[in-house]
Amino acid sequence: QVHVVESGGGLVQAGGSLRLSCTAHGRTYSSAAMAWFRQPPGKEREFVAAISWSGGYAVYADSVKGRFTISRDNVAKTTIYLQMNSLKTADAAVYYCAAQRADSDYVGGEYEYDYWGQGTQVTVSS
Repeated sequence: QVHVVESGGGLVQAGGSLRLSCTAHGRTYSSAAMAWFRQPPGKEREFVAAISWSGGYAVYADSVKGRFTISRDNVAKTTIYLQMNSLKTADAAVYYCAAQRADSDYVGGEYEYDYWGQGTQVTVSS
């Protein structure tokens, strides 16, 4: 079984930055794409960014391009990050980390993700 844990949420002023972290824990877990999604208050969950197992390929939602960067730890490969800069009040949401099953490396929001974290709250004040 794979257990996904996020951290790094909090309160930040508009224009500020936050960095989220996520680790997928599993004894033999590897070779899978991972992603970030978010759910703003009163809205449906939406895709934010995804990254390949190698870390060499990433895709982003249009709303965050140029402001957010997803990356993967080169040593602890099952750990990913989301660097969020120039935050807007519209970015406020619960952010969820998601991971595909082992050996599934399909990068994008349209693909199925098998494991999800509990979410971390990001609040942006104006």
